[in-house]
Amino acid sequence: MTKISHFTERCVLITQRVTGGRGESATPRGCGGFADYAVVSLHCLRIYLEKSYREALDLLSEMPQILAEISLGKANPPDHSTLVKAFDRIKMAVWRVLLRLLAQLHESSGHPAMDATFFNRENASKHYCRRTNYRVQTLKTTAFVDTAPQAVLDVHCTTGKRHDTQLGWQLARRNAGELHSLTTDKGYDWQQLRDKLRGDGVRPLIKHREFRLLDHAHNARIDGTLYGQRALSETVFSVIKRMLGDAVRARSWYREFREIVLMCDVYNIKRAVS
Repeated sequence: MTKISHFTERCVLITQRVTGGRGESATPRGCGGFADYAVVSLHCLRIYLEKSYREALDLLSEMPQILAEISLGKANPPDHSTLVKAFDRIKMAVWRVLLRLLAQLHESSGHPAMDATFFNRENASKHYCRRTNYRVQTLKTTAFVDTAPQAVLDVHCTTGKRHDTQLGWQLARRNAGELHSLTTDKGYDWQQLRDKLRGDGVRPLIKHREFRLLDHAHNARIDGTLYGQRALSETVFSVIKRMLGDAVRARSWYREFREIVLMCDVYNIKRAVS
């Protein structure tokens, strides 16, 4: 079995669980449209192949075995416009649930690391940027990464200028019930964040910015082995960017957010099947 076939098989199984499409025909019947699991699987393959909508469907039309894995025949794959409309129709919650289920393909350690990076939004032409007032050139992405399997557990995207501590608490609150500790760098140095994590039973491994002798003492007490795993979050970002690119293809902000989550979905599947 080839890598892309193994990837598609695992992707279809998980997307059917997320969308409730088990036993459902992938192709339209009567007045219905393509099944959600088939459309979501095609989006994952589009990111996996690093192609545009048209290019991905043209390439998949020459792969009947892959289309058969999604219960699609060579003669009846959806048009590229169907995929574009489905990307707008399928809510962010579906992509997030998909990410959570894909993270469960890896054995959790309960000791995640959190960090942020930037993805480029500069693929648009200068004419398009002027016409739509498209000024923000980067997309800030904060991710929860399980340090043992190096799987992405959760992700947050923004085009605004929110401080790392606020974003960190938002992510930690969503995942607090599954954590034993949380490792971050000094950019998340906020005593209220530490107190909130301890209140949820999570051990904060966040170094203090060193202004006083007490700050040095606090940092000396941090478990060096667990804190050293913080760099694995940067490793995961590096792998995603080298594997899937460091820029988003979408134009509107909500599509860009979904594309980032989708990239993390594809990364988790590729890591699980490799």
